[in-house]
Amino acid sequence: MTTIQHGVSFLPDCRPEKRSATDYYADVLAIARLADEAGFDYVKMTEHYLGNYGGYCPSPLTFLAAVAAQTTRIRLMTGCVLPAFHHPVQLAAHTAMLDALSGGRLDVGFARAWLPYEFEALGVPLDSSRDRFEATIGAVLRLWTEEKVTESTEFFSFTDATSLPPVVQNPHPPVWGAAIRSPESFQWLARQGFGVLISPPPLRSELGWSRDLIQLYLDTFAEAHGGTDLRPRIAFSVPLYVAETDAEAYDTAIPHIREYLDVTAEAANAWNDVSSPAYRGYENMRKAFGRVDDDQLRHDGVAVVGSPESVVEQIRALRQELSADVCLWNVDYGGQDAATMQRSLRLFVDEVLPHVRAL
Repeated sequence: MTTIQHGVSFLPDCRPEKRSATDYYADVLAIARLADEAGFDYVKMTEHYLGNYGGYCPSPLTFLAAVAAQTTRIRLMTGCVLPAFHHPVQLAAHTAMLDALSGGRLDVGFARAWLPYEFEALGVPLDSSRDRFEATIGAVLRLWTEEKVTESTEFFSFTDATSLPPVVQNPHPPVWGAAIRSPESFQWLARQGFGVLISPPPLRSELGWSRDLIQLYLDTFAEAHGGTDLRPRIAFSVPLYVAETDAEAYDTAIPHIREYLDVTAEAANAWNDVSSPAYRGYENMRKAFGRVDDDQLRHDGVAVVGSPESVVEQIRALRQELSADVCLWNVDYGGQDAATMQRSLRLFVDEVLPHVRAL
């Protein structure tokens, strides 16, 4: 029997005309405090810019510092910071500062970024994103663990840099990487010994692609690290909503999930007339989110929605399908307010969590 860890996952999808940033931050900080008190393992926040998709969180480290100040034990996860948009000296120092402020509670998740308008606005070429991603993470790891680090790449260079403050955790905070569609990403994360963060497709009927990529990660990890103490780690993030009955849960959740998919599809419109060899297949991203109707969300959606009894069974099935060690529950989708999130989360804590801690 395996102990499964659980966390709350935030990815703001708020339209400013519908929900202010002040209200959003107040509500998700309240949820983070509730998660800490209830014994959740993680609170996760992502990084994005400019659009409604993630635009309320350009700095997950800033948000997680606020969480650290208001909690005592829950771990803080970036899900994810975007190395392509940061110099490694800054990224190493900023993450180490949060590791120290939180008493060693930080997990650092990295992602390549996927929205063309972010790359364009920040002056970073799409085509070089993978090389920049890998080079920056490699430099951050060195800055966390070595003194007088020298790096010379086409993206950055520095000489004899000793990063301060030092990280608290030994040898450094746990590292994760986001992977969606690219086999190369799953293989690279496995070879580095990193955990993998996945966001499954909107429909269960399309989960086969995710399962194949997870198996590729597991096989590559075994080849690279067999006989060592390193172990693969898989975390997935999906929407969650729990109510007294299935009907009530779906009536509440479906409009919010629809709004989340609409905002995501609008962001994915940035791929119209854009292509890059570093992002094969991303030209079809909008179709993946824009073609799902409400009936499909009820019967084929990759979301955990229902009564406590139904949710327990859905979690058992999804965790087995995705071989997950960590379930990160997306609770803020669709611009929900604190009252809506809290009703669901309290039912989850009281009537679901005791049954899904060990599977």
